[in-house]
Amino acid sequence: MDYEKPLFFQVMQYAERAERDVIDMVSGNPDWEPPETLRDGLREYADRPVSEFQYPPSDGLRDLREEIASRRNVPVERVIVTNGGGEANYLAMAEALDRDAGNEVLLTDPVYPYYPGKTQMLGGEPVYVPVEADGRLDPTVVREHASDGTAAIVVNSPNNPTGAVYGEDTIEELVAIAEENDAILVSDEVYDHFDQSGRFTSALSVDSEHRAITASFSKSMAITGFRVGYTVLPPALAEPARTRHMLVNVTGSRPAQYAVLKALRETGPDYYEGTREMLATRIDAFTDALDSAGAQYTRPDGAFYVLARFEGFPGTMVNVERLIDEAGVAGMPGEAFGESRSEWFRFALVTPRAEEAADRLAGFFA
Repeated sequence: MDYEKPLFFQVMQYAERAERDVIDMVSGNPDWEPPETLRDGLREYADRPVSEFQYPPSDGLRDLREEIASRRNVPVERVIVTNGGGEANYLAMAEALDRDAGNEVLLTDPVYPYYPGKTQMLGGEPVYVPVEADGRLDPTVVREHASDGTAAIVVNSPNNPTGAVYGEDTIEELVAIAEENDAILVSDEVYDHFDQSGRFTSALSVDSEHRAITASFSKSMAITGFRVGYTVLPPALAEPARTRHMLVNVTGSRPAQYAVLKALRETGPDYYEGTREMLATRIDAFTDALDSAGAQYTRPDGAFYVLARFEGFPGTMVNVERLIDEAGVAGMPGEAFGESRSEWFRFALVTPRAEEAADRLAGFFA
């Protein structure tokens, strides 16, 4: 696995160079509409005074932080608005490693590739915890891998790439393991609005100084280009994280934060429910077509990714290129997510052509 150079952009660039029509199922870029109130916020902002075209507070617009704090039931001082979920994860992991409480970071296998990349960049040592075949994470196995050298336990629920959703018992156990080992549980909850199972539990539901959450509006509002995320940190980590954030980014985008705030305040639950229903329909159509292809696959309980395995056709970069050239479907190689899924491919259901893509795969493997 090459964590220094994540494969996402390599695959997308290869697909862009293809001499045929290619259905893009590589990245998690939503193809659906953002809330209309978000567009309204952008229009409003264009007419704001020039003073509001300047730097916002480094840790985010106060009103946005207060809105997040109210929804998450946490003190506003613990909320930092970040440059997307990526920076939120970076801050939480950096501060966990900077406590002189060990240098090991427990990660799942399979894993979102940017976690081990950040771990290595920050001088930490990735330690991989295998998950069940269906993506479930067994806290007993996590406890077996934890030690006094564990600085952080990084989890993602709903999960990319497995689609697993960690329920209340799992989250409570993970927080307990972090406490037992003086570690920080970093819970990446970017896909919380895409829980199809009803089991999603935020780590904030457990009162502890050993847990942090990270989140973003990139997926839930279909605005990956806006780069508005946030982290909620324990008090001891929040202030040093603010300093780190300021030194790395200075601040974030004021108009993007303004538009997100308006959308948060004025968008009802129907928007998110409609997105979940649309994705459930896509999952049904895609997996039904995979059945026709004789593929083994995981049906996601959350997020919008499907892992699929085709007999005798492992999930390598070479075979990804073959699917692009010969089937016209671009997915991610399973080897990018860890050894345990090296035989698999990951497909992001962020295209209205998902069923057509599965039909193309069925034709290719016929």
